[in-house]
Amino acid sequence: MNNLILLIIFGYFLGSIPFGYLISKTKGIDIRKVGSGSIGGTNVARALGIKWGLLAAILDLLKGVIPVYLAISFLIFNWQIALVAITPVLGHIFPLWLGFKGGKGIATSLGVLFVLLEWKILLILLFVWLLVLAISQISSFSNLLMVSFLPLTLWLSSFSLAYFALGWALFVLTWWAHRENLKRIKEGVEPKIKLKKSI
Repeated sequence: MNNLILLIIFGYFLGSIPFGYLISKTKGIDIRKVGSGSIGGTNVARALGIKWGLLAAILDLLKGVIPVYLAISFLIFNWQIALVAITPVLGHIFPLWLGFKGGKGIATSLGVLFVLLEWKILLILLFVWLLVLAISQISSFSNLLMVSFLPLTLWLSSFSLAYFALGWALFVLTWWAHRENLKRIKEGVEPKIKLKKSI
């Protein structure tokens, strides 16, 4: 139980490190005041260029990988692992350091899935995400469609109620984090991906 509590705390605080915000600050930009206002890799790429956006996305992805890898190493039950798995996503969306106003949680969720899913299943999810993104050119729409498959995907890959619940938790959190994007999609004003040249 001590390991579970420590990993839950660690997962949240690691998840709450706002890498996109910190990277943009080194360039003299408050990413929260640019583009969509998100601290995630997509918005960083819009503002600073693709290499900085990729750096932010990779760091955000690692926020999901590390706690889940540790959870699998030190915990026994799936429900314990699932509890730890949700904490970095919660930290990213509700970071303590930014007044609980963070990013969308997509890269961090992918980090979680990177550990929990077989690589073939993960590749299918990523292919669907990239295909929809290529067609729509709207990152938020691709994100929402991809996470809509998570409850079923995690269930079929594990037949674990704990992971099925984790899939629903990720689904609900992601859709909630994208609520402003949903409004803009309905109004037809959601910006399409236009990346700034690297600085």
